[in-house]
Amino acid sequence: MSELLVTGGQVLRPDMTVERADVLVSQDSGDIVAVDEPGALDGDDELDANDGLVIPGLVNAHTHVAMTLLRGLADDKPLNTWLQEDVWPVEAELTADDIRAGAELGLVEMIRSGTTALSDMYFEVEEIADAVDQAGMRAVLGFTAVTVGKDDEAARSDLQESLDVARKLEGAADGRVRTTFQPHSLTTVGEEYLSEFVPQALDDDLSIHLHANETRDEVTPIVDEHGQRPLAYADDIGLLDGDTYVAHGVYVDDSEIDLLAETGTGVAHCPASNMKLASGMAPVQDLLDAGVTVGIGTDGAASNNDLDMFDEMRDAAMIGKLAADDASAVDAGTVVEMATANGAALLGFDSGRIEAGANADLAVIDLDAPHLTPAHDLVSHLAYAVHGSDVCHTVCDGEVLMRDRTVEVFDEGAVRERASEHAAALVERAGD
Repeated sequence: MSELLVTGGQVLRPDMTVERADVLVSQDSGDIVAVDEPGALDGDDELDANDGLVIPGLVNAHTHVAMTLLRGLADDKPLNTWLQEDVWPVEAELTADDIRAGAELGLVEMIRSGTTALSDMYFEVEEIADAVDQAGMRAVLGFTAVTVGKDDEAARSDLQESLDVARKLEGAADGRVRTTFQPHSLTTVGEEYLSEFVPQALDDDLSIHLHANETRDEVTPIVDEHGQRPLAYADDIGLLDGDTYVAHGVYVDDSEIDLLAETGTGVAHCPASNMKLASGMAPVQDLLDAGVTVGIGTDGAASNNDLDMFDEMRDAAMIGKLAADDASAVDAGTVVEMATANGAALLGFDSGRIEAGANADLAVIDLDAPHLTPAHDLVSHLAYAVHGSDVCHTVCDGEVLMRDRTVEVFDEGAVRERASEHAAALVERAGD
C-alpha cells in the first residue's frame, strides 16, 4: 500500500474546529486513513503543509468549465440578452477540440485554487470526461439538452443524447466521474419532452441537474402558462422525484422552499453570476433553515469571470446577509460547509470532510501572507480573506495534483497557450 502523509499543518475538522494534526491517505484506495497528532503517523511520501491549513478539497457545485474560452468576451448585460446576442452564437461554433482546450484550462484553474470536484453542464461531454480523468479530479458531468428553437426530431435527439451520455459515462475515470440527466431549464425544454424523457432517467436511477428559478423571466412564463410556480410544475412532471439538484434557485417562494425540503432537492447557489447578471439574491438562509442542502457553484467563467471558489464563498456570505437583511445570516462556518460537505452531498461524493474513511480530497492553504495575519479565526479567514492563490498543494483521490503551487497533472503553460489559440480562432469563426 502506498500512503501519503500531509504533515506540519493545522487541519479543519468536520465540526469546523481547527487542530494541529497530520493526515494520512491511501493512494491505493483514495481514502483518508487517519488523522492524528503530529508525528504519530508515517507515510511513503510526504506533503509538507508547513504551518498551513489543511482543508477538504472544495466542490464547485455548478459550472460550465469549457466556457473559460469565453471569459471576458461579453460583460455587463442581462442574462437573456447576454445569452442570445453573445454566448449562444459563439457556442454554436464550438468544436470538440475547443471544448477540450477550454475544459483543461478550467481544470487547471480549479486545481490551482483548491477545487477537487465539480458539477458541469455542457456538451462534447466525452472530451470533458477525458480531461477530468487526466486532471485526477472528481466530476459530475452531463450533456445539456435544449429544445426551444428546434424541430421535433432535433429536440428529441438532444434529450436522448443527454440520457445516452449519462448512461455511458457513469463511473468513468476509475469511478471519479458520475453523471446527470440534464434538461437545461424549465423554459428551454418543452413540457412534452420532459414528460417523455424524465421517467426514463428515473427508471435508470440517474441524478437530474437543471437550471431553475434563475431570473424572474424564468418564473413568469411558467406561472402564466401552467398556473403554478416553476418548482411545483417541475414536481408534477417528476423532476423532483429522484436525486435532483437545481442551479441558482434565486426566485423561490416559501412554498417552493418547502417543496425543495420535502423532496430532498438541493440547490447549487451561484452568487457571483447572479450578481453580475443582476439576476437577484437567492434566499440562502431561508433555504438552509428549511433543511435544503445548498452548495456553491461558480457558474461559467463567461459570467463570473473566474473559477475561484474562495471568491465565491465570500460572495455567498455577503449576498446572503443582504438577502436576509441580517449580518448573522450565512455565517463563515456555514459558507465553508456549503463549499465542502454540502457540495459533496449534492454531487454524491464521499468527500468534503477530513476524517478517516472519507475521500482523500484535500487542499493546503499557505497562511504566510499579510492578508491572513493575524490568525484569530481560520474559519473566518476561509470565508472572508483567503484567495485561491493562497493554495499551495491540492490532492484528490489520494494523488497530488499540485505540489508547491506547481500543477503536476498538466503542462500549465501548454494548456494556457492552447486555450488562447482556440479562443481566438473561435471568436474569429463566430464573427464571420
